Amino acid sequence: MQSQPASPSGHRGLSDIQKGTLAGVIVVLCWSGFNIVSRFGSTGSFTPFDLAALRYSISGLIALPLFLTRVAVRDWPRYMVLTLFGGLGYALLVYSGFSFAPSAHAGVFVNGGIPFWTVIILGVGAGFRIPRMVLIALLLSTCGLLLIASESLFAPRHGTEWIGDVLFLSAALTWAIFGLLMRSWQIQPKLAVLGIASFAAVSYMPVYLLWLPKTIGNASWGDLLLQGSYQGVIAALLAAGMYSYANQKIGASQASMMLALVPAVSAIGAFFLLGESISLTVALGIVVVSAGAALGALPSREAVR
Repeated sequence: MQSQPASPSGHRGLSDIQKGTLAGVIVVLCWSGFNIVSRFGSTGSFTPFDLAALRYSISGLIALPLFLTRVAVRDWPRYMVLTLFGGLGYALLVYSGFSFAPSAHAGVFVNGGIPFWTVIILGVGAGFRIPRMVLIALLLSTCGLLLIASESLFAPRHGTEWIGDVLFLSAALTWAIFGLLMRSWQIQPKLAVLGIASFAAVSYMPVYLLWLPKTIGNASWGDLLLQGSYQGVIAALLAAGMYSYANQKIGASQASMMLALVPAVSAIGAFFLLGESISLTVALGIVVVSAGAALGALPSREAVR
């Protein structure tokens, strides 16, 4: 194994595994806030189409000039495919899901669904043999996620919440496909983010402005600033870029498994920031899902070699 290059001060730099893990931690923090912010917007002054418009109008304005100067036209088709799965498909499904089901359900079905779908797709691929460690990690994470969400998932619910759950699972599938395509095509994360934001803005905004229902005119400036900055910058650019980077550095299975930490981090953040209590069941779920995510994020022998 080659040693890591030393910095001018004599210290070794971070390894690829350490860089990828750090990027994954940033994604966990970004997505923990995303569930809360998006749920707040979907039940307030915005339709799901408004949130998608804020996401891609702002990110598109930033990304389009940069993308046009950095990517040749012959390479655009791959970025269009990435936009379909990791951009418009994911965003519209998850925003629509928030209109039917609470953020706790998104934490389970989106963040728990992404590693599930990733392992399933890899498992049915051409001769891929799922490592035992990954299967154990997936099982632990799934059990922990169910414990965290048990109080809301199995409590008396409105008759339409299952629609949101299906939409969240579908969103998880699109994101899993996006991550695997990024890994397969070896597209630079920063170019992928620029391409998704650019093509999403160009294809979605005319349809939104002409035909889709909108209530954005009723929103306050504070709500617009919150949703615009979080959806357009943190979610569309920072989180997507960091996930793509982690995907390439530590692998699709490890990067997606780290997302199982999102519900646990969200619960802890709500405890300190909002004063929401954590029951014994949720506390146990946090411990279990954290163990599963940590186990799943460990590099495989092949990655180390």
